[in-house]
Amino acid sequence: MDQVDRGILKELQENARISMTELGQRIGLTAPATAERVKKLEERGVIEAYRANLSAEALNKSVTAFILFETERCHAFAEFCKEHPEVMECHRLAGQYSYLVKLVTDSVRTLEQFIDAAMPYGKSSTHIQLSSPVAHRSFG
Repeated sequence: MDQVDRGILKELQENARISMTELGQRIGLTAPATAERVKKLEERGVIEAYRANLSAEALNKSVTAFILFETERCHAFAEFCKEHPEVMECHRLAGQYSYLVKLVTDSVRTLEQFIDAAMPYGKSSTHIQLSSPVAHRSFG
């Protein structure tokens, strides 16, 4: 990966909807050459997907919680998390806790319901987000 590829990735992380013409102008390539570079980055798996970042608040999802979960039933817990649409992220960890779950929901009541439903899988430690000084950071 060279400086041109890094420049493409930097720009796409800031705005994935940028046109190939504009992207090419920013990195110093023609639109076809830029499109070919992007295609190769996709094929190599460097670019995994393009997504829209949605506002949880605008969707009336005012509670974000991070739940550390200690379990010996790892596969069952992972499947449990996959079934819950309010689970935005679920990460397997090394150490005391088995998983870190990010849950975004509309109320503390629904957060409590998730925690209650998860109790058969093990112990949890819940942390409610107050703010996010660094919410998204691009790879450099």
